[in-house]
Amino acid sequence: MILNKEQIKEIIPHRDPFLLVDRVLDIEPGATAIGEKDINPDEYYFKGHFPNEPIMPGVLIIEAIAQTGAITLLALPKNNGKSVYFGGLKKAKFKRKVIPGDVLRMEVELHQVKEKFGNGIGKAYVGDQLACEAEFIFSYM
Repeated sequence: MILNKEQIKEIIPHRDPFLLVDRVLDIEPGATAIGEKDINPDEYYFKGHFPNEPIMPGVLIIEAIAQTGAITLLALPKNNGKSVYFGGLKKAKFKRKVIPGDVLRMEVELHQVKEKFGNGIGKAYVGDQLACEAEFIFSYM
């Protein structure tokens, strides 16, 4: 299943400028998803991070991974209308800068999803280069 930005807005509550997933290339609801974000030179955060060397902040890369995970979970019909919240972050590592012109690809795999909590692993790539990887914990209700 492929989702465009309008379809993503039907699944998660995030909106611009904080919607950090432009499209979902593949999804197995409740299990895995691959999302993408086009990193445009006019992104609001590049004005101050950093003016002479624009770099996507690491926390926003993590947020893009988390939003992809939320799409994965909320795409299940039984979770329609629920919200997903960060519960924790473990082993976050940043391996590469993400700069204007890049396409950030987020690959997320959910593990141990229970009634209100779960965890997963997310990786973000630019091309075939790993930019970030992290384990995360979430709650949803």
